[in-house]
Parts: sequence; C-alpha cells; structure tokens
Amino acid sequence: MIYTEKKRTKLFGLPLTFTSYTIADEKITITSGFLNITVDDAYMYKVQDVKLTKSFWERIYGLGSLTCYTGDTTHPELKILHIKNASEIKEFLLTASEEARRKRRALHTMEI
Repeated sequence: MIYTEKKRTKLFGLPLTFTSYTIADEKITITSGFLNITVDDAYMYKVQDVKLTKSFWERIYGLGSLTCYTGDTTHPELKILHIKNASEIKEFLLTASEEARRKRRALHTMEI
C-alpha cells in the first residue's frame, strides 16, 4: 500500500506547501522544495516508534503530525507534518515497519 500526502498549511488545511510525503511498504520518501528540491529517504525497517500529535488547529481541519523515531543517522526523528489520515498512516507505519524488520531479520533485542 502506498500513501502520498502533501504537507498542508494550518490555515484552512490547504496543500499550499512544496513538501510531499510518499509512504510505501519499504521506505518513506520526503520531497521538499520549489527551486532547490531535496529528496530524503528512510527505510521502513529502521522505524522504531511513531508518535501522533494533533494541535487545536490540526483537529479543526482534520490534520495530524507524525514523528517517526528511527535508527537512521541522518534523521533520528523523521517529522511528517500536517497531513490528512494521520491515524491511518500511523497504524500503517507501525505494521509495515514490523513486517520490514521480520523480512530483514532485524528484530529488536529487547523482545528476547
């Protein structure tokens, strides 16, 4: 399953920014910028935990922000800001990251 969301403004929840998030089974891709474009990837098996926050304005417009805590060196905290369907995407991230760790046999040692 693939989710593609655009970062939205807090004002009216409109997608007027130049940041898009693509969340697939194997990786998370963040593309940002207008003239200078930056593409950032994080593999799904590195996602350790996901936190969902909804501010007052985000709740009014049906948005949410996710913080993914990863084992990635470039982004230990990967922020996915002001997106729709944040609760559904959070659940997808948690299940997809567990499945990706099982596939790569990279399970946590805390479970042993």
